[in-house]
Amino acid sequence: MSWLVTGTGAVASIGSDTDEIYESLVAGRSGLAGLRGYDRSKFRAQVAYEIDDRPAPGVDEPLRATRWLERAVEVAAREAGLGDDLSSVPVLVGTTLRELRSVELSWRDGTPVEVADLHFGTMLRRRFGAADTHTVANACSASLYALALATDLLDLGQADTVVVAGVDTISESTYGLLDRCYPEAPDRVRPFDRARRGMLQGEGAVAVVLRREADGPGPGATVRARVRGVAVNCDAYHPSAPEAKNIAAAVREAHRRAGVGSADIDLVMLHGTGTPLNDEAESAALGSVFAGVEPSPYMTAIKSMTGHTAGASGLHSLVAAVDVMRRGSVPPIVGLDDPVESVAGFRLVRGQAVRPDEELRIAQIDSFGFGGLNAVAIVERYAGDDAYAGHGAAAGHDAHAGHDTYAGDDAGAGHDTYAGDEAHAGHDTYAGDDADGGNGVVAGQEEGR
Repeated sequence: MSWLVTGTGAVASIGSDTDEIYESLVAGRSGLAGLRGYDRSKFRAQVAYEIDDRPAPGVDEPLRATRWLERAVEVAAREAGLGDDLSSVPVLVGTTLRELRSVELSWRDGTPVEVADLHFGTMLRRRFGAADTHTVANACSASLYALALATDLLDLGQADTVVVAGVDTISESTYGLLDRCYPEAPDRVRPFDRARRGMLQGEGAVAVVLRREADGPGPGATVRARVRGVAVNCDAYHPSAPEAKNIAAAVREAHRRAGVGSADIDLVMLHGTGTPLNDEAESAALGSVFAGVEPSPYMTAIKSMTGHTAGASGLHSLVAAVDVMRRGSVPPIVGLDDPVESVAGFRLVRGQAVRPDEELRIAQIDSFGFGGLNAVAIVERYAGDDAYAGHGAAAGHDAHAGHDTYAGDDAGAGHDTYAGDEAHAGHDTYAGDDADGGNGVVAGQEEGR
């Protein structure tokens, strides 16, 4: 089973739509700036990746996350030919903080906020007539968890179209909490660099429209990509620290569901938060999964420019991957000047964007959250998309030619029902997977350093 992406919409600190975000990523433009909405004297860190849409410097306002979500859903739905009527379309929203910043402003400053407006479903019903809305609060992997749930709904015939979204804003309390977690205040997000100091938050929203491939894209829609498989697990290994073995298990399960092998992956969108524990666990997991694959897939980490957009980050990386495969340039990891030893074998994009001669067809998107919430998606460039015109496949890439047959794609048959909003039990069985046969990195890829 596979699913078509027929619409995308996004906003982040580096752009107000998917085109502007892609162009910023390829240019290496970062959204990092001085804190705009808070009293800087209260924090060691002084910067973040905020969306600059407040009415005035130092003045904050409620419901910014809801506003971004509305914009992302509107654009994605319009691209998919749905217009403004989502009355028969489930909408799944992944988030970490929801409208916590609005609660802070209401409690501390007395800013008027209606309690009903703290739930995204209120806006979705009012703006789009959406009657079936769900919020998935699975930390920083929330939007890819929502994507997995959407594939279940489609597989089970409970919907023919699903809108999947992610959104998060920075709250003052969360910024303060993270400000006290690191020995030194982070100055930027530096994934896999020896000078990394930790994670900094970003803001944004993102939405995609998903349909069963067997049903076609629907009237007025253009297919942007194909989702081949999504895998999730929750190992509860530690409240905040990731565990390499179970990240590797999620990656392997995503490959199995997609009917691909590690050698088929052309691009990896790394979770890449710039924290020592994430960098070590992700690099160990990928070193295991891609051991023997030479050269390794191209790898990049967009949080180096967007910051960590939390519940939106997985889908932000997915939408970026779709545009990378369609348009051909892979963004760099900004600030990666001195890579840690554990990524020595990876083909990391550094310095500036690269435009490979070979066609990029299959992308892996990593998204990991506190509590051992791991999610991995496999996305394929849609064969009918001519945005990649002029990029012939390089020798050795013929292995991808048969991907449209989806042999073995019945692996998705273990998805459980969505009843009661607590389903997807079929996606959480990998915590005990000990297939991680070692944590070595891929050898011989010094050019990736």
